[in-house]
Amino acid sequence: MTNIFTAHIRDDGVIQSVKEHLEGTAALAGKFADKFGAGEYARFCGILHDIGKYSKKFQKRIRGLNIQTDHSTAGAVEINRLFNGAGFLLAYCVAGHHSGLPDGGSPVDTGDEPTLRGRLKKKIEQFSSYKDEIIPKQWIPKRPPEIRPTPDNQGFSLSFFIRMIYSCLVDADFLDTEGFMSGKCQPVGMDMECLSQLLLEYIKAFENPTKQINRFRTEILHRCLEKAEWDRGLYTLTVPTGGGKTVSSLSFAIEHAKAHNMDRIIYVIPYNSIIEQNAGEFRKILGAENVLEHHSNFIFDDKDEILHKQRLATENWDMPVIVTTTVQFFESLFSNRSSHCRKLHNIANSVIIFDEAQMIPIPYLKPCVQAISELVLNYRSTAVLCSATQPALEGLFPKELPIKEICGDTQRFYKFFKRTEFVHLGELSDEELAERMNGHRQVLCIVGTRKQAQSVFKLLKGDGCFHLSTLMYPSHRKSVIASIRQRLKKGQPCRVISTSLIEAGVDVDFPVVYRAEAGLDSMIQAAGRCNRENKNAISPVYIFKPVEEYRKTLPAMLKRPLSVARSVIDRYDDASSPEAINEYFKLLYEFEGEGLDSKKIVERFNEGEQRGMSFPFAQIAEDFKLIEDATRAVIIPADETAKNLLLQIKRGESNRDLMRKIQQYAVNVYDRHYEALRGMGAIFIIDDEGLAELVDEKRYDKHTGLDCSIESGVGIFY
Repeated sequence: MTNIFTAHIRDDGVIQSVKEHLEGTAALAGKFADKFGAGEYARFCGILHDIGKYSKKFQKRIRGLNIQTDHSTAGAVEINRLFNGAGFLLAYCVAGHHSGLPDGGSPVDTGDEPTLRGRLKKKIEQFSSYKDEIIPKQWIPKRPPEIRPTPDNQGFSLSFFIRMIYSCLVDADFLDTEGFMSGKCQPVGMDMECLSQLLLEYIKAFENPTKQINRFRTEILHRCLEKAEWDRGLYTLTVPTGGGKTVSSLSFAIEHAKAHNMDRIIYVIPYNSIIEQNAGEFRKILGAENVLEHHSNFIFDDKDEILHKQRLATENWDMPVIVTTTVQFFESLFSNRSSHCRKLHNIANSVIIFDEAQMIPIPYLKPCVQAISELVLNYRSTAVLCSATQPALEGLFPKELPIKEICGDTQRFYKFFKRTEFVHLGELSDEELAERMNGHRQVLCIVGTRKQAQSVFKLLKGDGCFHLSTLMYPSHRKSVIASIRQRLKKGQPCRVISTSLIEAGVDVDFPVVYRAEAGLDSMIQAAGRCNRENKNAISPVYIFKPVEEYRKTLPAMLKRPLSVARSVIDRYDDASSPEAINEYFKLLYEFEGEGLDSKKIVERFNEGEQRGMSFPFAQIAEDFKLIEDATRAVIIPADETAKNLLLQIKRGESNRDLMRKIQQYAVNVYDRHYEALRGMGAIFIIDDEGLAELVDEKRYDKHTGLDCSIESGVGIFY
């Protein structure tokens, strides 16, 4: 009787052999990597990834013996031995298929080190029985992969290749195991041909418009549809605020994907508020079953079949349309964890729309641009940088990747959609600012700090005064925004003081806007909340300088954009023109220099190639954090729903969905504020992660949110 080497045992006692699992994983991984011409490499990883399970120790463990065993290192050792040179690159994938991509390490590392070089020296159990069932030499790749490393960034390109093969391997490993253990199938959704039919049916309503503004929007839409036949590549889509870029960009993406047999469309958006808005519009056009909304605030309901399937799809993005955050997208691309990397291979052969492309954080701009370059040059994707204020990124992309504009005629569209003009007021105190606001029936003022927003709000008078900042929990903010929209619609008095969160795609339309001076792109975003529906010929956007109290606490990362904006404003009659915007970003990136890659991410990967392909995957995953400020969550027990959720957490019932739901009642505060609230007994710590409940109810105001009462330090941005 032949000895069966067991990989998995189902609840009903059925066994999946190691050979079956290796062959199943190899087939899936190869299929995934075939999209970018590296199927042989992924299959080779798949066939060897679990050969450590042939060891006697593992076989005892899977049959119930409580012993520790490492089954990942064996495959890494063997793939490195069998495939001279490139085998070391693939060894990263195999060694890390459970624990995450390791750092490469150095030649002096010992077998006790967690680095790849250390792991390859580790003493491991005998696993040679695999040779009785697998002939590894038959699986060795016969040709080089179809990737073209960019000349100046070869190390980055090679590390990216490892990442993509790793993604194919870990997703295939999970799916093969899950398929055997539970028989669950992944959601798929419609193909691009079907989505195209739904889209074309929807946009029929835009044909033969009567209003001039709708004629311009339809022209932009038609240009996007016409250019969809263009080859895969890197594009900009420059559409002024009000030009209908959401539907136009979706139209380009679907028709382009259909024309080139591409798998999916991925929308990368900087803020949750815009995601919720756009995803809702996409669901209306394409159906909920085809759109996956993947961000921290989205709640999946297992009782809803579509949402239950979508929960599964968040693991690997196997859906036709993905709507996600800039943070989720790029941090996944630079993560080393298998759970984050599973989805990466599904970014290949996709159309990726970067909405508000200028919002990619400057300290990480260079590695983000390089990642986009890799996806387009080597992984058959198309990238579209979409914005009304297009960043001047031409000089950052490699020369092998020219950028083409989809819409064109930017100046003509800008002139038509121009509805505002900047008026510069100089320095204003909070009292002067409030006095001006009180003189308007409907007005929006955007300031740079949460502290100033609360201060000015206290000086506003009359009915219909509102405050918005992230010191208010999300569902509170949503309620306030709904009230603001209602009052604007009815023509009622409405005076709003807000931090920059309202610039993030929140559709409101005020006749007058005030904006504390900031980067030029931020000021133009503020102008996008003014005269949106063209009710006035030209409306004023008043730019003012806050008093020294607020200016002195401005972080360094905001001072340079402000300084550059001032120089551009001095030189251009119309600082919101496409020419001024281009000049602003060129100067900003020039002044930032090495600050465009503050953690030296690209440089460290390139140096890794010079050090014998020793790439610091784990270190960079730790360092790559688009949101730098460490904040901690304070839960506001605002209603019975919040109190019940808190009760469940205190009982130890915490799970991912529960944490998503409780986030609707969370205010994120900086460490210094958190410790001060803790010191005065205003919060109670409810779990090991430091999640806190506000117990001093007087510290949450129904208008201005959480009162941190610390004079030093200011809540920046939101």
